[in-house]
Amino acid sequence: MKDMPLKGIGKIGLFFLVAIIIAFILLKNLEKPFDSQKWRSEPLQRYEMVNDLIESQILKDKSKTIVVQTLGNPDSKSTTEQEVFIYDIGDPPSFFSSQKEYLLIVFKNQHVEQVTLAIE
Repeated sequence: MKDMPLKGIGKIGLFFLVAIIIAFILLKNLEKPFDSQKWRSEPLQRYEMVNDLIESQILKDKSKTIVVQTLGNPDSKSTTEQEVFIYDIGDPPSFFSSQKEYLLIVFKNQHVEQVTLAIE
């Protein structure tokens, strides 16, 4: 009889482990390869391609002109010490409330120096 509560805890733990694995698989399947046309035409779905865009480094050392040809005009810009293009990537589905993310493209000498995500 003493083992009963432990069996219940084990089942609950197993349930949550399976739920986390399923959630991870589903979220991983949301990622898609970067597609320039889709990026420009479906701005609310950019979150699906943003990781591939960053990891592939296809924008590294590209000029501003090439970036705009590839991604379209930025949603906003920032100029402090360096010029930064900011792109909204949409809101990925989430089980928890997520913070807003943006793609940041940092330029140095008119060419891409860094491509990264920023959280609002």
